[in-house]
Amino acid sequence: MKIFTYILSIIALGLIIFNLTQIDYNDPFGDKSTVALITVMAGLCTILLLAIIRVSKKIETKVKRRR
Repeated sequence: MKIFTYILSIIALGLIIFNLTQIDYNDPFGDKSTVALITVMAGLCTILLLAIIRVSKKIETKVKRRR
């Protein structure tokens, strides 16, 4: 599970970088840039959720050790 979350994080980071290059910074809320902005936000949310999953798995492991 740990490797899977890291792989997904790397893919999400790649998508973020790619879509940052697709944004027209002169008109960031234009038609073409809107999709890129949404995808960047989705990638950031994905990385955040995967980080939460990793932390919860660490907590779960520590709780199981105490029993």
